[in-house]
Amino acid sequence: MQHFRIKLEHRQANILDHQTAIKSAVILPLVIHEGQPSLLFEVRSQDLKGQPGEICFPGGHIEENDASPQEAALRETCEELGIKKEHLAVWGPLDVLVTPFQLILYPFVCEIKEGTRIIPNSEVDHVFYVPLSFLLNTQPLIYQMGVKIIPAENFPFQLIQNGKAYNWRTGNYPVYFYLYENYIIWGLTARIVAHFLEVIKSS
Repeated sequence: MQHFRIKLEHRQANILDHQTAIKSAVILPLVIHEGQPSLLFEVRSQDLKGQPGEICFPGGHIEENDASPQEAALRETCEELGIKKEHLAVWGPLDVLVTPFQLILYPFVCEIKEGTRIIPNSEVDHVFYVPLSFLLNTQPLIYQMGVKIIPAENFPFQLIQNGKAYNWRTGNYPVYFYLYENYIIWGLTARIVAHFLEVIKSS
């Protein structure tokens, strides 16, 4: 028993089944734009295979050689915006976002120092800025999507109570939208924005 106890006493908890999930990290970038605190958003290049033309925050997949999710977010941000780490000041982490589609997302709030010249790379069509005051005074649109379990064809129904008549749990997945000028900020990006606003409003 003591042998098993030692294994648990100093163990750091992680997210169960994290090994099979896609892990990404993003920066929620704060910047002074035209004299007022704003959030920077990217519009993804139309040439990308995944989510071309969509609005997102800087960031990307966590690689094996990244020391931490935060380091991955900073690395990707520097690559995408053409800036250096010394141009960034990390404020802190937001809550980890675990999605129903095997994605774990680690967001961090980061200030881009005033006067930093941003030169987006080929993954970014362009960047735009939304005043923080607008977001603080705007309620997001929230729509619900249903989430349900669909067993595989070879699922062993004979091993569970009630077999094919088993009452599987269902759930709701909220999808957030912010509308700003000609831009539609939605999905995980909008969810992170809403969480960030909840945090700063509560302090």
